[in-house]
Amino acid sequence: MSFKEFRDLLVLLYGDEIISDEEFLLLYDSFISKNPDFPHENYQRFDLDSMNSAECKAEFRVEKHDLPRLVAALQLPPVFKCEQRSICDDMEGLCILLKRVAYPCRLSDLIPRFGRPVSVLSLISNDVIDYIYDVHGHRITQWNRDLLNPGALQRYAEAISGKGGPLDNCFGFVDGTVRPISRPNERQRIVYNGHKRVHALKFQSLSLPNGLIGNLFGPVEGRKHDAGMLNDSGLLRDLQQYAYNPAAQAMCIYGDLAYPLRVHLQTPFRRVPLTPLMQDYNEAMSALRISVEWLFGDVINSFKFLDYKKNLKIGLSSVGKMYVVCALLRNAITCLYGNNTSDYFGIEPPSLEQYFQ
Repeated sequence: MSFKEFRDLLVLLYGDEIISDEEFLLLYDSFISKNPDFPHENYQRFDLDSMNSAECKAEFRVEKHDLPRLVAALQLPPVFKCEQRSICDDMEGLCILLKRVAYPCRLSDLIPRFGRPVSVLSLISNDVIDYIYDVHGHRITQWNRDLLNPGALQRYAEAISGKGGPLDNCFGFVDGTVRPISRPNERQRIVYNGHKRVHALKFQSLSLPNGLIGNLFGPVEGRKHDAGMLNDSGLLRDLQQYAYNPAAQAMCIYGDLAYPLRVHLQTPFRRVPLTPLMQDYNEAMSALRISVEWLFGDVINSFKFLDYKKNLKIGLSSVGKMYVVCALLRNAITCLYGNNTSDYFGIEPPSLEQYFQ
């Protein structure tokens, strides 16, 4: 029951003299929402059939005819039921989330499209985020054996080598990203990143030549160093256990100078002065490593809400979980349409159904 419905009930109870004057005043004042009461009754409920393809692509980042495929791939439940008993179907729930994160907006801006009150829109979007994270989060936060099997690692390495990479066993690139957030009211120094001069959360990403984020770790506090984040993520342990091609030869990823040099993790030459061969190696690998920045950009360009730090308030919303879910959804979009990274390396991503099988 909403605050408005409860206040209407109080009026009826007071009119029937079931509650006293003092009880009515106490309860009525206690159940007045601090949020503005945006009218929603004049708007129709969500109807996907009434939208054209251009509207769907602009508002949800997915073509209209691909939305049912995405709903099926994500295995969304037929009905989402909020804690205050509001319900919506799987398609509406996904579209509410997609529109919410597609561009910086207030929840009230979603009312004309969905015809629901702000509180319900907030609950539904949070429920969908929680569901996707709980059911599919392991595909991106853990070692994905379907995406990172020995045969696939060999294909990735051949694609990177074919673009001029000096290493013939490098299958991906690792880097960290700093995502600015609103300044916390308490313990703000923990998330302050002195290098970028912002309050932020950090994430570590492993990018693959097929345009997908193969592994994502985070969030961690903004002041954390990339090497410390690597150690906490357990990625090196996973590489030592799983990163081998079909011939049982060790495969590696490539990172910048912030990372330690290991068998499964290669970095630029640090020796000064560098020989011409060392310089050529560093330049060639650096030119290829930029692909990890492309994937970071894909996530933000598709879901620009993540780039509006004034509305990313830890303690009030699941900022870190939202980024992980958006990265997963960006992988889904890449499976549907590809991206610059997959085009550059010439490797097609898996189909949407294969990725979420």
